[in-house]
Amino acid sequence: MKLTNKLPVLALGLVFFLFQSCSVKYSFTGTNINYDVVKTFTVENFFNDSGGGPANIEQRFTEALKEYYQRNTQLELVRTNGNLQFMGAITGYTLTPQAAVSSGDPNRPDRAGTMRLTIRVEVEYINTTDETENLKRPFSFFQDYDPRTTTFLDVESELVDEIFTSIIQDIFTATVANW
Repeated sequence: MKLTNKLPVLALGLVFFLFQSCSVKYSFTGTNINYDVVKTFTVENFFNDSGGGPANIEQRFTEALKEYYQRNTQLELVRTNGNLQFMGAITGYTLTPQAAVSSGDPNRPDRAGTMRLTIRVEVEYINTTDETENLKRPFSFFQDYDPRTTTFLDVESELVDEIFTSIIQDIFTATVANW
């Protein structure tokens, strides 16, 4: 057999050997968790220090955070002393006007055309396996609604859920994601 006939086989063998010696770590959620070391996580009950919001806002946030990490990691939720630990408080719940709209009537005052709900959460994250990853910082997000077409009470629950989703995604990215 000629050398030119063996060249494609040798090239293919070399490529196979090179790829065999490389290892690629890939995660569909983008986490950088070493599951050989980190196996559990704990979420302490968050407190509502904002002075506002629905009566169950702290429970809703705590449960949403637990659910997100359970759904997007292989970690087991434990009551205490998890390898990853989350604690904190909801420190802001504010409703502010964003855009004034003229009433068109000189006898009536202008009113808000857009209102903004902003929620701020202070989070402390402890990684017991790698203290360099610990962090303590605020996360906040907002959602707007039109008070001319709906009342705040009609949209509050939906706005809170949307804001929590964004905040929790930011927390996930800051703590265990490869972003």
